[in-house]
Amino acid sequence: MKTDVILAGVGGQGILSMGAIIGLAALEEGLHLKQSETHGMSQRGGAVVSHVRLSDRSVYADLIHHGQADLILAVEPMEALRQLPFLKKDGYLITNTDPFTNLPNYPEIGKIQEALDQLPKVLKIDATDLARDIGHAKSSNIIMLGALSAFVHISVQSFEKGIETVFAGKGEDVVEFNKQAFHLGRKVALTTV
Repeated sequence: MKTDVILAGVGGQGILSMGAIIGLAALEEGLHLKQSETHGMSQRGGAVVSHVRLSDRSVYADLIHHGQADLILAVEPMEALRQLPFLKKDGYLITNTDPFTNLPNYPEIGKIQEALDQLPKVLKIDATDLARDIGHAKSSNIIMLGALSAFVHISVQSFEKGIETVFAGKGEDVVEFNKQAFHLGRKVALTTV
C-alpha cells in the first residue's frame, strides 16, 4: 500500500494541522511516512502546500513528482487548480468549492470550476457552508480531512486520535467539534463517491 497526497490551501486554512493529523494517524497505524511543507507568505494568505507520502514500506523521498499524486486535497479551488500537474491520470481531486479571494486578480470562479469539472475523478464539497451549518465556521478544513479519510487506508479511530492530539491544548470542546466536522466530511464523501 502506498498513497501520495498533496494538501493545498493558503495561510490560515489549517493545512499544517491537517498534515499533522494525517501523520499522527499514519504512525498510529504503523505506516511509514514522509511529509514536506512549503508555506511562503503563509501569514499573509500565501499558498501553503504539504506533500504527505504514506506506505506500508519505507518511503525514501519527501516530495511527490508531477503526475504521481494519488490524491490532491484542496481547501480552496484556485489552489486545487494550481496543484493539478501533480495529480496522476487516475488520481482523485477533493476540493472545497468556496474560494478564498485574497488576491485582487483572483480568477473567475466559474472558469476554475469549469476546469476542475474536466477531471475524471473530482469530489467538490462546500465545506465552508457545512462548517457554518454545524456552528463551527473554522472547521471546514477538518470537514475536508474527513472527506480524505474515505480515500486512504487509515482507520477512523486513528484519525480521531490525531485530532485529539493536535487540538488537545485548545480544550475538549474544540476536540469534539473537530471530530464532528471530521465525521460530517467522511459521510459526505462516502455518500457522494
